[in-house]
Amino acid sequence: MTAPLEGLRVFDLTRILAGPTCTQLLGDLGADIIKVERPNAGDDTRKWGPPYVRDAAGRDTTESAYYLSSNRNKRSITLDISKPEGQALARRLIAHCDVMIENFKVGDMARYGLSYADLKEEFPGLVYCSITGFGQTGPYAPRAGYDLLAQGLGGIMSVTGEPDRPPMKVGVGIADVMCGMYATVAILAALHHRERTGQGQYIDLALLDSQVAWLVNVGLNYLTSGEVPQRVGNEHPNIVPYNVMPCADGYVILAVGNDSQFAKFCDFAGRPDLAEDPRFATNELRVRNRKALYDLLPEITRAKTQAEWVDGLAKLGVPCSPVNTVDQVFADPQVRSRGMQISLPHPLAGKGSVDLIGNPIKFSETPVDYRRPPPTLGQHTDEVLRELLDLPDTELADLRERGVI
Repeated sequence: MTAPLEGLRVFDLTRILAGPTCTQLLGDLGADIIKVERPNAGDDTRKWGPPYVRDAAGRDTTESAYYLSSNRNKRSITLDISKPEGQALARRLIAHCDVMIENFKVGDMARYGLSYADLKEEFPGLVYCSITGFGQTGPYAPRAGYDLLAQGLGGIMSVTGEPDRPPMKVGVGIADVMCGMYATVAILAALHHRERTGQGQYIDLALLDSQVAWLVNVGLNYLTSGEVPQRVGNEHPNIVPYNVMPCADGYVILAVGNDSQFAKFCDFAGRPDLAEDPRFATNELRVRNRKALYDLLPEITRAKTQAEWVDGLAKLGVPCSPVNTVDQVFADPQVRSRGMQISLPHPLAGKGSVDLIGNPIKFSETPVDYRRPPPTLGQHTDEVLRELLDLPDTELADLRERGVI
């Protein structure tokens, strides 16, 4: 079976999370990802630990869990693009690539002679993607950008957390991850355009733009009503009841999406009268009277255990679930059956392999291919330079001696 992107090659000048999320996804789909890292330093996230992979003696290696999270299915080469020789080698490698992606600060690529303007005439079919905090234009363009800044500026923190508590960021680097997803979509669209026209193009992606884009319904609530959305904790601004509720032995999530589900919940809870209460008969009424309903629900939900609620409501088609801790997530039978935890051989791991999070895409004909574990720094430098540029050992040794690779 052939992976959907087999035969595609990507020159990857990204690090941290947004760019590597994009290129890992492209790699999972079969693309050959050439991850370019600084000699003797590498991707910043290699040092973002603990935890680190441990060797056979139980000692920490240089491979952090953070780095492992977004760098499988790549080949790592070390190349100093600040040196003229490194820039020349980069151009020679780009000649063998379909896509180039970078997340340097605005203007850095031009200083290295590797901007889209520098390359587009020589490589007219190249799809070139830049990821920055704020984009290539606008008053914030020169600023460095990180996930937390994008979450703050982009509004998601203002609607995350409890109403009487300070704004709260999402528990993962979601602005980075979503920007990487948007970058993947953009690259695939540009490749389709190239397939039809032969023409490459430049893609300008920003963390802030991506964050604003995925405000989705919360953003539209504001644009439609003019009312600034507020923090509602675990509640939903447009659906009630939709919340974490106490039960006899902990907590349970109740996510009632329509009036039929609400009636089934009320019947199962032994309170069919609530579905006919003029304050709660429709979702619109429940949204308007949310406080009154939420004042009543805890006493009702404490009457059953978590298992009773989850199993009983599932049979009725009413969405309900536990609140899993991360260890419970990977022990969950549904998560396990869907292959969301994988293991790949790794040369530094004492147990011989590293555990990774699987790709959620399930193809019927071209399944995701886990070919390579996250590479060690420069692991494939000689391999790639021999394969693509046919460099002899003597030249490789000279480049390494001069710190170019």
